[in-house]
Amino acid sequence: QVQLVESGGGLVQAGGSLRLSCAASGRTFSSYAMGWFRQAPGKEREFVAAISSSWSGRKSYYADSVKGRFTISRDNAKNTVYLQMNSLKPEDTAVYYCAAKGGVVTTTVGAMDYWGKGTLVTVSS
Repeated sequence: QVQLVESGGGLVQAGGSLRLSCAASGRTFSSYAMGWFRQAPGKEREFVAAISSSWSGRKSYYADSVKGRFTISRDNAKNTVYLQMNSLKPEDTAVYYCAAKGGVVTTTVGAMDYWGKGTLVTVSS
């Protein structure tokens, strides 16, 4: 069982930056692929970024809409995954969720094993 707790959301002006953190419980954090997803009001949850487990080389993956602006990283010593968000746009406004998956990294919402409760990011124009 893995418990995930997100933090770092808030209100920011367009063009600004935020860093989201996701603290995970459990001793096997390094073996999980981790992902960030978001859900805007009235829309389906969508993939944002993912990072493979340490055993798979910590490869990162991004949605086209955030590529070049967002960076995912992980610190296994702290059981934490981060999402650095730069050049934020109003369309980035959403609840951001951290998720974990044992095994191979995926960008599919339905394939994740564990979810946090989310943190709200609001980008004003």
